[in-house]
Amino acid sequence: MPEVDVTYADVKFTTPKSRGDVAAEDVTYSEVKISNKQQSANIQQSGSSRRSKVTPECLVLLALVVLLAAALIALGVTFIQTSQTPQTLKEDKETLMKNLSDIKLGSTTSAPTCSSCPSCPPPPSCPPHPAVEDLTCLKCEPGWEPHGGNCYNFSTTKSSWNDSRSSCVDRGSDLVKIDSREEQTFLESRLRGLMKEHEDKFWIGLTDSVEEGKWFWVDGSALDKSLSFWIGKEPDDWKGENSAGEDCVRMGEKGGTHDLKCWFDQSCNVFHKCICEKPAAPGYPCV
Repeated sequence: MPEVDVTYADVKFTTPKSRGDVAAEDVTYSEVKISNKQQSANIQQSGSSRRSKVTPECLVLLALVVLLAAALIALGVTFIQTSQTPQTLKEDKETLMKNLSDIKLGSTTSAPTCSSCPSCPPPPSCPPHPAVEDLTCLKCEPGWEPHGGNCYNFSTTKSSWNDSRSSCVDRGSDLVKIDSREEQTFLESRLRGLMKEHEDKFWIGLTDSVEEGKWFWVDGSALDKSLSFWIGKEPDDWKGENSAGEDCVRMGEKGGTHDLKCWFDQSCNVFHKCICEKPAAPGYPCV
């Protein structure tokens, strides 16, 4: 049997006072037994009292915090999922498929791409660029060289200035008119490779045959002095070979020049090669 704890307590009993004397106090000791069961009940009651400090209000607040955290997480996931619209996803897919197709094409074939050959007709699979889809590239006939929207023919036969012009007109063109420094650069550079000797020069469409010293192009426009490229003391209207002087212009300097100046006035009856010019014709769509 379990051992019992014994606690002693004083219990006072007082007897009635008798006449003539004072009653003495009688003290009796009695045992008060407290079992372990009662002690355990007291301990449990004490612990329960301590636990009761976690109030219902605290539990409700904790539940609200948990719910709020869950709601924030769900909201973040929803935002990420909806940030890419179906249209965006479709565009991304199309871009990836196109890149994959380009990679496969480049690794399996050497066929021209949309940008590898600007002067070639575009491959059927290449859509026109939005900025140039309404434009048309220009082309030149065989024997003519394209440059700056025009076509140029460098003749291989020699004739007078007038006959050279007639030959150009018969082919839908005229002797060249030089409108810019850039065009002069192009022509001067081409003639370097075509001239076989010093006098192997080419007629251009400039003359002062109407009035001496007033130079006009074949289209009737006057020469712009800021775009003239006379070499040395030219024009000098030299009459040593022809008393009529020199009323037509030829160009070219074998070996080239550093300042583009290679124009000479010459008698129009001298035989030279010539440069014909005409606008380029519309061709295939540009890409």
